[in-house]
Amino acid sequence: MKNILKIIGTILLIIIIGVFILLKIIEYRGNHYYNYLETEKELEKKYSQLGEYKVSFKSFEADNDVFKKYEIWYPTDLENSNEKYPLVVVANGTGTPASKYKAFFKHLASWGVVVIGNEDENSRSGESSSKSLDYVLKLNEDKKSIFYNKIDTDNIGIGGHSQGGVGTINAINNWENGKLYKAMYTASATSPFWGQEGELGTDWAYDVTKINIPYFFIAGTKYFDSGEAICIEETSGQGISPLYAMEDIYSKLTTDYKVMGRLVNIDHGETYKKADGYMTAWFMYWLKDDLQAGNVFFGNNAEILTNANWQDVKINKWYPAL
Repeated sequence: MKNILKIIGTILLIIIIGVFILLKIIEYRGNHYYNYLETEKELEKKYSQLGEYKVSFKSFEADNDVFKKYEIWYPTDLENSNEKYPLVVVANGTGTPASKYKAFFKHLASWGVVVIGNEDENSRSGESSSKSLDYVLKLNEDKKSIFYNKIDTDNIGIGGHSQGGVGTINAINNWENGKLYKAMYTASATSPFWGQEGELGTDWAYDVTKINIPYFFIAGTKYFDSGEAICIEETSGQGISPLYAMEDIYSKLTTDYKVMGRLVNIDHGETYKKADGYMTAWFMYWLKDDLQAGNVFFGNNAEILTNANWQDVKINKWYPAL
């Protein structure tokens, strides 16, 4: 009997160790997701990888119980450089504060960008993004801060995933400092269907007709994003970010530069990771004048148009990369 118990105990120990190792592998891959993305094209691969900058991190207490902290990832060189760096503000998805996006922030910062977020788990109003922008701009004016005079205030972008997509649009439209943004990006932004009274509510609503800056927006083709509904009037089968809603948003946008696309066989929770390379390229082009990055989106041979990872791509300006 004792031998049987020893064998059972050994088996249980092996299982526990195996589960522990598996969880550690999953955690590692999550924290280094950019090393495991399946890329199709040259520029997609380039901008999906880490950039050339080492990255540092600082956290600051926020005078707000909802936002809790302002978290900034930045190129380590900033601390001893006279260079100014572009800034990107990130609006969080539902229940996903910046502390759960660490690898995402690190990746973008490694391309020479200062990236700021916070711990707001309901970012749709745009307020927390607006406050984050105010905070980092105050640091930019504080002679005691390592960020003093290091932010390129002419090159500020904003982006967000899911509810953060709603927050991105509302941060631009509904807050005074929204006029400072030069380019924007959203991944699987919650569609206007859900912003109706009787659904999630009108505090989830937004107005894309007010957008006047370059806008790249994406979603996935799998069920949670795409759903089955083909119009806003349908009360069942609505996805979070369905194709009909994206096409409607695209048609209503009056900004000179707009690009939309859907990731093939990718669903809601993974879109922000899978699109990371092209999101990075978008901000590199508009905020850092990276001409090669522009070749993803512009010109007759725009890479995104022939990338098998993407479908339903629309681009309104067919001009050679500047």
